[in-house]
Amino acid sequence: MYIQQIWKHSYEAYTSSGCFQSEVQRKASQAILNCKSGKLGINISQCPDCGHTEFHNNSCRNRSCPNCQAVNKEIWVDKRRAEVIDAPYFHVVFTLPHELNPLFLCSQQLLYGFFHRCCAETLLELSADKKHLGATPGIIQVLHTWDQEINYHVHMHCIVSGGGLTADHKIRKVKNSFFLPVKVLRDKFKGKFLAGLDSFYKNGSLAFSASCDKLRNSYEWSEFRNLLYGKEWCPYIKETFHGFGNAIEYLGRYTHKIAISNSRILSVDEQQVTFSARGKKSGEPRRIITLKNIEFIRRYLMHVLPPGFQKIRYYGFLNNRGKSRNLKLIFTLQGHQRFRAKYTNLSIAELLKAVWKIDIRICPECGCCRMQRIGRTYGPS
Repeated sequence: MYIQQIWKHSYEAYTSSGCFQSEVQRKASQAILNCKSGKLGINISQCPDCGHTEFHNNSCRNRSCPNCQAVNKEIWVDKRRAEVIDAPYFHVVFTLPHELNPLFLCSQQLLYGFFHRCCAETLLELSADKKHLGATPGIIQVLHTWDQEINYHVHMHCIVSGGGLTADHKIRKVKNSFFLPVKVLRDKFKGKFLAGLDSFYKNGSLAFSASCDKLRNSYEWSEFRNLLYGKEWCPYIKETFHGFGNAIEYLGRYTHKIAISNSRILSVDEQQVTFSARGKKSGEPRRIITLKNIEFIRRYLMHVLPPGFQKIRYYGFLNNRGKSRNLKLIFTLQGHQRFRAKYTNLSIAELLKAVWKIDIRICPECGCCRMQRIGRTYGPS
């Protein structure tokens, strides 16, 4: 609960400092403060045999809260496991130049969604080419906006199947290494993204803060656009999976992550927080970073997504409109469905027992009776 401690120590000071907060950031902060504190309600259960009573404080379920992601992650991974086809899988990461950060912070809803589309269109268009795959793969994309120091760093994690459906409804699979050359991937993505960004500028869709206000000037915009064209953009293939289900287990690390988890925080006091981070290069030792609590809160809140924004999206044969039909065809053609969902329709108590071997229904005192709920209190409506 380290992150909650930081908010308790310093959120009031952060608010008093005059830092701007959007409504969704305020809601996330209140959720972090109130999660499992009793303010959101309490469930009361009692053992009918020995009379032992348990009080369970409700969680906030906010997607920016570090305490509320584990169950959602397990349910998500279980559902996706049942959608894995018999083909290799690849992890592709698209990273944007940091010069775009001010624009993204001003137009998050617009540019995050556009970033999703550019990544998907790049992968789908190149995959359709018979020089590469000649089929439509399944793609799962997860937006992240942070680095190890919880600074603003926009990038997209994509899991791409190395097999897919052809136009004549057959399965085609990649035979060798990754089927999309990195340089081709880079150039296609860069051109697509910058052309779309320029269109947003010309039709007045972009917002500008003080840090990028000069870009309102058309000459400055042209110079900025040329700078971006000249930079080295770096999509890369991070992992290749030949264990089928391993790809989804791996992606589970990314889907419900937040900017930083409690497990990385080493200490907290009334003024500052110390946490660990990976080395800047592979093989380097972990680093120790200390920030003032107010600065930690500022960085953390940068990564609260716009209300209703879907950071996980599905494309190709996993597109929501055709997924059921496409998977049924693929499994029929392959002759089997390798994995099945295990946790469908389980209650939270049943899920806790299945995944973490914790049975909250058994009395912790006598160990022989099922706890019975005898009441509940409610938080503010």
